[in-house]
Amino acid sequence: MHSRIDLVLATDLDGTFLHPDTNGTMPPLYKVIRDNRDKIVLIFVTGRGYESILSLLDDPSFPMPDYIIADVGATVLKRQAETFIPVMPLQNEIAEKWPGREAVLNSVNSIAGLQLQEVPQERRCSFFYGNETALADVKVIAESLDLAILTSAGRYLDFLPAGVSKGHSLTQLLQAEDLPKEKVLVAGDTLNDLSLMQAGYRGVVVSNGEPALKNAIKEQTPAQEIYLAQTEGPCGILEAIHYHGFHTNFDTGDARKQAPQGSADLVIVYHRQPFDEIRQGHRYVREQPKSPNGILPTLLGLFAEGKKGAWVAWSQQDSRDPEGFEVNVAVDKERYPHLVASRVALTADDVNIFYKQFSKEAFWPIIFSFPERVSFVEEHWLHFCEVNRLFAQRTAAVAALGATVWIHDYNLWMTPAYLRDLRPDLKIAFFHHTAFPGADVFNILPWKGQIVASLLKCDYVGFHIPRYVENFIDVVRSNVATQILEKECCAPTYLTYGCALGVDEMPRAIQTPYGVLKVGAHPVGIDNTKIKTIANQSATHKLISSLLEEANGRKIILSVERLDYVKGPIEKMLAYEKFLEKYPEWHDKLIMLNIVTPAAPGMEIYEKTRENLDQVVGRINGRFSRMGWTPVRYFYRSIPFEELVSFYVAADIAWITPLRDGLNLVCKEYISAKAASSTLGVLVLSEFAGAAVELKGAVLTNPYDENSMIQSLLAALRLDAHESAFRMQALIQRVQEYDVQAWGRDFLKFRGV
Repeated sequence: MHSRIDLVLATDLDGTFLHPDTNGTMPPLYKVIRDNRDKIVLIFVTGRGYESILSLLDDPSFPMPDYIIADVGATVLKRQAETFIPVMPLQNEIAEKWPGREAVLNSVNSIAGLQLQEVPQERRCSFFYGNETALADVKVIAESLDLAILTSAGRYLDFLPAGVSKGHSLTQLLQAEDLPKEKVLVAGDTLNDLSLMQAGYRGVVVSNGEPALKNAIKEQTPAQEIYLAQTEGPCGILEAIHYHGFHTNFDTGDARKQAPQGSADLVIVYHRQPFDEIRQGHRYVREQPKSPNGILPTLLGLFAEGKKGAWVAWSQQDSRDPEGFEVNVAVDKERYPHLVASRVALTADDVNIFYKQFSKEAFWPIIFSFPERVSFVEEHWLHFCEVNRLFAQRTAAVAALGATVWIHDYNLWMTPAYLRDLRPDLKIAFFHHTAFPGADVFNILPWKGQIVASLLKCDYVGFHIPRYVENFIDVVRSNVATQILEKECCAPTYLTYGCALGVDEMPRAIQTPYGVLKVGAHPVGIDNTKIKTIANQSATHKLISSLLEEANGRKIILSVERLDYVKGPIEKMLAYEKFLEKYPEWHDKLIMLNIVTPAAPGMEIYEKTRENLDQVVGRINGRFSRMGWTPVRYFYRSIPFEELVSFYVAADIAWITPLRDGLNLVCKEYISAKAASSTLGVLVLSEFAGAAVELKGAVLTNPYDENSMIQSLLAALRLDAHESAFRMQALIQRVQEYDVQAWGRDFLKFRGV
């Protein structure tokens, strides 16, 4: 089996195999290893504990080791499928020599100048030491316990089982696994790697190595066997591979080759194209988007001043390589002459698995904290990663040197990892248009580590509100070593203690093994100008008059939401039914307009929600209707945005009560329409909608508590004109100040775009 092996690379991690700058770029050595996995055996030989290595293995660009020697030789593991198991009986022999952590601590508690290292470790005990006097006392204690001690960098000290070291464990492993000793290359950078260099194998000390190690090598080891590299970290290892002649049986020539680059200074990566694509016969025709989504024109507006740019999105085609398919097409030659849509061709099956099934059935329930609804399919995850890789490849091909790439939303979670691998020169920003859960929910995902590793390859990650920033940092800290570098107070911009999603401060920058990551909160705004234009149209006035005439003096309660269990449509209707039971005096004095937008075709997970909603609405109208009054007017269809603005203006109350929501733009549209029409209204808003921490002036409610729902609705109905005007003015001020254009500018401040 081992006749095909051309190199057994046994390398230390920090400072050696890990890039010293930890800036998220992929060293050329990693590509060499990945391209030659059938010829190279990779062994990590490190002072870290196994637990602290796990997060590194989640990075898709990081080579997976075949073996791990951790704890300075006290832990020896081999890879078996997707996990690592102890190498027996070698691991047992080491364990039998270890008296236990408490025995060491009890023996050294009287020695001044020792400080315990609180790090993950097994079968060893690590300290910082401050003087040689302490070291002399330590040696005496080590002899009494039949233990070895190891020091490095003039401050680190380890108690180890007798005879155990990196070099000894490596030799024992090679023998146990029948690995060719003549093919071994050892690599290190500190004095605790000396035992590797003295074990009789060819080796390398990288240029950033500790001087004490280099001096010891020169004094004790034949110079031709241990190479002192001219470059740092993994580049120094690659240098030694050539020096020792290991490269002759595998190719390293294109290791530094970077993906082709384009000319776009700013690249938007979004699943949606900046236009609608309509199939007519055997071809697709592009049209202006009909969606009221203000994000699309805002993002397009970033290219209005002649900036060279690209918009990467999918285009559904009959195959991934359709005949005559134009990858790069102009978006609007007159308004954006230097902007192209760079498309990833996906089949209907691709879209169905990647978006409609996996993203909605595995990620969506986790994002919104409904773990009981999840469905995990490993094959779908692999397909998801494949599609993300296609997005990364397309982005790498169009981005200019040093360009800014702005990736949007959770269905592209793995794109940063693949993109950083291809183009380490890029500035990568990521924005979540959804909520983000805490670690206890997010970590249910089987692929949590890979997703976190990917997001940590970004320069900036944004969310709607501070709570989601805090949740994200919570998730990161549960997966990798994390240091918070900078924080920011949330008040007075956001509610802190007065809302379920409030926090008093949020991190703004963290340090992880991947480098420094900046984070922030940027709640998406809306296009107030568009809403004002619609509100002033004669057709809008006509529809408003018709709605008010039909209401005939009754209060209009408006509910607008997409069909989704996350929006809580059933809970809302059950609360409304209970309200009508409890307060019969409101019968025939109000009308509820319940507008539910159908889910996209193929979203089977919402069918049960639709059935239940139909039943509850039917029961309410059956129980309470009377001649001339129907308590619920139910619209299960997409309402054109122009008509929706009329509903906003006419409504006395907007009842927006999702169980969870990343932000919720409907409530902002309602406020904007009220401002444009100079009419009063009351916003009743779930405190679990992200917008709740931003929109001071809303009547907050807990959608999980039926009584809270009923009482908040009652309070809104009874609100007098003065308080209603006071609340609405506060809402209008925020919505107008932080509109969608302000959101776009604010987010890109991190890069100065």
